Amino acid sequence: MSDAVDDPHPNPNRDGFDARTVALGDVQPGRSRHAGRRSAVAVVGDLAVAGTADGALVAFDRDTLVERWRTAPAGVDADAPPSVVSIATYQGGILAGERSARGGVRCLDPTDGTVRFRMETRDDVGGPQRETRFFLPFVVDIVGDGERAYVAARRYERDGDDRSFHSVVFALDAHGARAWTYETDASVIALDARDDRLGVAHNRCPGDDQHGLVVLDAESGRRRFDWDPGTEGQRRIGDVALVADGAVVASHGDKRGYRLTDGGGVRWRVDLATPTVVDDETLYAYPNHVHAADDGVVFVTGNTYPEDGRETDGRHPDEHTAVGVSPDGDRRWHADVGGFASELAAAGDRVVVPGAQHFRDRDADDHGLRVLDVADGPVGDRATDGIVTAVATADGDVAAIEEPVVYHDEGIERGAYRLHWVRVG
Repeated sequence: MSDAVDDPHPNPNRDGFDARTVALGDVQPGRSRHAGRRSAVAVVGDLAVAGTADGALVAFDRDTLVERWRTAPAGVDADAPPSVVSIATYQGGILAGERSARGGVRCLDPTDGTVRFRMETRDDVGGPQRETRFFLPFVVDIVGDGERAYVAARRYERDGDDRSFHSVVFALDAHGARAWTYETDASVIALDARDDRLGVAHNRCPGDDQHGLVVLDAESGRRRFDWDPGTEGQRRIGDVALVADGAVVASHGDKRGYRLTDGGGVRWRVDLATPTVVDDETLYAYPNHVHAADDGVVFVTGNTYPEDGRETDGRHPDEHTAVGVSPDGDRRWHADVGGFASELAAAGDRVVVPGAQHFRDRDADDHGLRVLDVADGPVGDRATDGIVTAVATADGDVAAIEEPVVYHDEGIERGAYRLHWVRVG
């Protein structure tokens, strides 16, 4: 059993929140470049539940961070270790998805961690082409709407310069049975459920399906409408957030944010990290995340890339930036988020952004999590020694997973594998 401790690593140069931490075990430190998600976290009732890089799930009491229960690791494979990469609540249980050779999904009882049912998404998307991490079946996202859970998984293949994907989205009823299944050759990246709709975002479309956004009927799985930024190349949509009368999307195609009507009409669009000339080089950054609330929208961008090649000494002025947009589509604030964000956690008008590697600058002083208000911008932040890779929020507080990192040009291991419980207030 693990005992919680007060955070021993305060950073006086950053605004802070009260926090406690608890160790999650050992994990190989991250490197300068991102290797993809390998941890997940959720708040389930009075528990903070961490999904770990070895495939285990560990539940801690929210108030004390004393360990309640722990599942066995999912197994050990030297070339392709399994990891829990997505967690959501479902019919009073915990639904956890893996990046693993089987692309496993487990439903756990929150009282003791026993398995209610399990399934393997490799039955839908196929087994890995190679036994290395990026080729493993990947349960990208899980969301719930109170009655059902919706699961998205994909598998990647490569043949020379040709990339292809096999993706599936399915709905689970109250008994764990599939209500419907949607398949595509696009790369599914994110889901959002609202009312009777399910938004499905595709970040790459190398095959027949050329729509970055598909909105499905949540009851039947029928396609209600689709939309695409209409740009050249495979890049399409980074994230989707449904609103009462439409959707908001972060476009990888043209690096803008869009507010869509129900049916796919464009109500407004806003520049986020569009191609910009910096020192005679044209640079851009992908908008990777979006959260929509009554008071507006928050978008978050990622790493700088040049239009020619992959390496650059320049920086796009809106890389690693959260952008607040009014309900009418006007940019009203922006804030640095420190590094690459693998996800967002949001509840109403509060958004939490985890800060991982900035692989070009590698500034450890930027590690941590940021809390934002949709209308007003930064609320405060929490510094960490390592990188923050997963976050969840409930009742105004935050659960976050920190992972250690070693930058190639420094050689120092920073941080540890641990869960933070942060009281935002």
